[in-house]
Amino acid sequence: MIKAIIFDVGNVIVACDYERAFASLGQYSVISKDEIPRLIFSTGLYRRFESGSISSREFFTEVSTLLKLNICFEEFCNIWSNIFLPAPLISEELIATLATKYRLLVLSDNNPIHFPEVRKRYVLLRHFHDFVLSYKIGAVKPSAKIFQAAIRRSGCNPSECFFVDDVLANVKGARRCGIQAMLFISQKRLEEELHAQHVL
Repeated sequence: MIKAIIFDVGNVIVACDYERAFASLGQYSVISKDEIPRLIFSTGLYRRFESGSISSREFFTEVSTLLKLNICFEEFCNIWSNIFLPAPLISEELIATLATKYRLLVLSDNNPIHFPEVRKRYVLLRHFHDFVLSYKIGAVKPSAKIFQAAIRRSGCNPSECFFVDDVLANVKGARRCGIQAMLFISQKRLEEELHAQHVL
C-alpha cells in the first residue's frame, strides 16, 4: 500500500527551459550561447553545485570565469532563475488532494539559487510535507544516498513510497532502492497510474 508520494520538481511539477538562461548569459559573454551549456555541464561544475560541494557564490565565480561574464551576483541569480516557465505541469488541485491522504515529498536535484525562487513562484509547493534536496543531502540522483534520505524522511518502508521523475535513470535508481516509481510524461498519464495504484 502506498503511503508516501515523492515528486521530482524540474519538468514534473515545474517546466524548465535552460535555453532561456543560456541565451541571456550569452548577451554578457564572448562565448556563444551554444557553447555555454557544454562549459557548464560537461565540466561537472553544475553537478558540484547541485550536490552542495560549492556555494552559490563559488558557482557564480566559476561560471563567470568560464564564460568571461561581467555581471554582478544578483544579476546572475536572476538570469539563472529564468529557466522556469509560469504554468506548472501538475495542477494544484491534484497536489492538494494527494496531500490530504498521503505524505507528500519533493525529491529534487536542486541548488540554493533555484529552490528559494521555485518556492516563491509556485504556491502549490505549500502542500508538500518535506523537501529532500540534493544540495542539502550531498548527493544527486540516481545515487542511492538521496533515495535513502527520501525513504527516511517519508517515514515509510521503500515499497510504500511512489516516486515520479522525468528521467528514466532516476526512475530506475529509485526502483533499485525498493521504491515504486514511474516516468512522468503528463498529468493525464500520472493520474492514470495513480488510479491503477488505487491512490486516486
